Formats: sequence, C-alpha cells, structure tokens
Amino acid sequence: MEAKGGGIGLPTGFQLGAIVNKNDLVSQVADLVGLTRSDAAKAVDAVFEGISEALKHGEEVRLVGFGIFAVADRAATTGRNPRTGEKIDIPASKLPKFKASKTLRDTLN
Repeated sequence: MEAKGGGIGLPTGFQLGAIVNKNDLVSQVADLVGLTRSDAAKAVDAVFEGISEALKHGEEVRLVGFGIFAVADRAATTGRNPRTGEKIDIPASKLPKFKASKTLRDTLN
C-alpha cells in the first residue's frame, strides 16, 4: 500500500512501513522547500547538529507539533556475564529519549 502524497507526509511512491533514511529526508526537504539537494542536506545536518548539541549540554528540545527530545539518566546497575554467570558492574549512562507530541500521535492513529 502506498502512502498518500502531498503535504509534509511521505511523497507518493514510498511504501508504508518502509524505512526512510537521511537521503530520503534530504530529497523531500529539497522538493518541499525548493532547495538544491546540497542546501537541503546542509539544513538537515544543521537541525540534527542543533538537537545533538542541545542534548549534549543537558538541554531539552521541544518541537511544537512534533515532540520533545531530552536526556534520560540510566542508573548504574549490576548485571551478569551470560557466558560465565559472573557479576559485572554496568556504569551509569545518559541516553537520548523522544516523546511524541499529541499532534504527532494523532497523525499516526
């Protein structure tokens, strides 16, 4: 089944459930905004870099109508080596997380 074309959704021809990669996203931005692929790639890279830098500094990124990118702290824990059964310490870490906005959730349902 093909996705509906037009708007900001996937262009006609993309299969529902297909994986959209960065090149696909760059192509769509170029087509929607009328940029060259090179300029669209720079714009997409700038957005990703901005989100990454904000998260690196512990900031939250809120995109109204899309969602919230934030950093979650994972506590240190003790695990087991599956081969030997030996206990191992797993250090605390930080993970990126994303919470979809109601608008985005409603779009999907």
